[in-house]
Amino acid sequence: MYKTNNYKKLKFRSNKERINYFLKLFNKEDRVLVLIWADPDALACAFALKRILQNRVERIDISNVNEIVRLNNQLMVEVLKIPLVKFSSELLGMYNKFILVDSQPSHREEFKNIKFTAVIDHHPFTEGWEAEYVDIRPDYGAVSTILFEYLKTLKIKPSVYLATALIYGIKVDTDNFLRSANLHDVIAFQKLYKYMNKYLLNKIEGHHIKRSELKYFKIALDQMKFQKGKIFVYIGKVLNTDILVIIADFLSRVYETSWVFVGGEFKKNLIIIIRCDGYKKDAGKLAKKLFKSIGFAGGHREKARAEIPFSNLNIESEKFDTKSLIKLFEKYFKYKDERKKS
Repeated sequence: MYKTNNYKKLKFRSNKERINYFLKLFNKEDRVLVLIWADPDALACAFALKRILQNRVERIDISNVNEIVRLNNQLMVEVLKIPLVKFSSELLGMYNKFILVDSQPSHREEFKNIKFTAVIDHHPFTEGWEAEYVDIRPDYGAVSTILFEYLKTLKIKPSVYLATALIYGIKVDTDNFLRSANLHDVIAFQKLYKYMNKYLLNKIEGHHIKRSELKYFKIALDQMKFQKGKIFVYIGKVLNTDILVIIADFLSRVYETSWVFVGGEFKKNLIIIIRCDGYKKDAGKLAKKLFKSIGFAGGHREKARAEIPFSNLNIESEKFDTKSLIKLFEKYFKYKDERKKS
């Protein structure tokens, strides 16, 4: 078992050496489950892993621990025919090996007690877990780029569906190369482009929200508060957390805005979506610093997420509002401002 605090010691001289090490962990008798928090990058990567291992193991399936409610993600699964098995604890007994992609075991409660064979991710490294194979590259804009490199090394030509999925995964996680992209992401996009189908991609990208979700934009505009380049919004109860992401991404495009904080209540948890421009700022570090001790928190320089049970806060969910959201960040930004002055 390879412990994460030593994972950087596992050096590979080439991608071929890395992939060979990975493949030796699986045999024909294995039943493999790829676990994901389903978003475009995770879906694409799991789809690629299924292609890589489908003829090397007895069975490989993809399971999403979250309900897929965002319209683009639903369309991605439907249009690209990505086979999914809804997660349940009983499902774990049907498989003997597990892969986690586009996440780490410490990110979700559902992942914590699973013995993973492999973890492949691009989020900043976290402590407190172990796996036989670990491939974490925080400098990559998308895990889809890493999986493209796996396919390329194995000389596997991606199908139209798989190439389109990987292209979409890269586009979403790099925000169309406006954020968190490196040369590897650009090369992967360029190589995959000749295999993808732009009409399938347009079907997925063409629709972002449902008509029933428009009401949340009205709430956001009514409840929004702007302070020194920072937008704070608390939406209240939401049927899915993806609408918070959509609103945060929309508000991050407002001129003269350097931070965006969008909060909402989902299943008795306070969900906070954080966006920033990444220039001398780190949303992921901010989220972990403020909320890791009372919930789940983390992310990248430009975008992050925190989930905090309301039971861990000194306020009832019914009394929480945009002012309450601001108070969670007041001390942090006051401290930062004082440091600048000194």
